[in-house]
Amino acid sequence: MSVDPPIRPRFQDRADGGRVLAADLARYEGRADLMVLALPRGGVPVGYEVARALGAPLDVFLVRKLGVPGHEELAMGAIASGGIRLINEDVVRAYNVSDADIEAVTAVEQRELERRERIYRDNRRLPPLHDHTVILVDDGLATGSTMRVAVLALRQESPARIVVAVPVAAAETCDEFRTLVDDVVCAETPSPFYAVGLWYEDFAQTTDEEVHDLLTANTQR
Repeated sequence: MSVDPPIRPRFQDRADGGRVLAADLARYEGRADLMVLALPRGGVPVGYEVARALGAPLDVFLVRKLGVPGHEELAMGAIASGGIRLINEDVVRAYNVSDADIEAVTAVEQRELERRERIYRDNRRLPPLHDHTVILVDDGLATGSTMRVAVLALRQESPARIVVAVPVAAAETCDEFRTLVDDVVCAETPSPFYAVGLWYEDFAQTTDEEVHDLLTANTQR
């Protein structure tokens, strides 16, 4: 009978993961058009280290799912930083979701997105991303569902290049993103994968205050 090998974390914490990831992204260092966008909250400590190493500005890219009324776990779309909204028309038709329902769900999620943006970036707006090279960062990819929505939303801003970068990912998920974006960097793709948190010694939840402080520290560099 085969026995799975013991899990040995690859990173001390998210900051350590960010430093390792930054080394794999060294080819982007010093680019004038570079922007690092982190998915909060766990992606921000990773993104801070990447942005610091590459000499790039750091910001957050918030994504909120729009759940079908009565089936909230099912996404009929999403909203993201910058006033971006995506609607899955197939789901809307299949569940007979009315325009009024879409607007009501959007309003609720928009308020939460705006609340988080106020906390995280002190009412600063998402900077223009047109013609920029954008590195989208998170602390890991399991199924990649949130990152996929972020990529689709980010495309609405017409960046020149989208790079997805994480310290650790399931190999098959990492490979899937190669068909969706211009570059993918997954520093570690352990197998079997199981879950993102297993590959960190310390995977404590990142707080809103930590996100705010790291964004502030990046602007003061």
